Amino acid sequence: MLNEVTLVGRWSKDPELRHTSEDKPVADCRIAVNRTKSDTTDFIPVIVWGNTAKAVAEHTKKGSLVGVHGRIQVREYEKEGTRYWITEVVAEKVKFLDRKKEEE
Repeated sequence: MLNEVTLVGRWSKDPELRHTSEDKPVADCRIAVNRTKSDTTDFIPVIVWGNTAKAVAEHTKKGSLVGVHGRIQVREYEKEGTRYWITEVVAEKVKFLDRKKEEE
């Protein structure tokens, strides 16, 4: 079985860094990706863990061009008696693709 995804797009919101109860860093992001041959854009939730999460939160922001490689995960939770399912990408690698601006 194979569960791999690679996306290139821009963050549609600033990455939100938080820490688990075990003090493990995790960043919640959302990548905007254009569909091929369509004017439609998909906004895909991305979860980034560990030192990569810290780097993403420190060096990127809304509008940053990034490449994400990881796997798709579906999880469910219950809130007020209603069950919800979330499909998201768990990033294994995040590449910063914006060119650095030259200082004048």
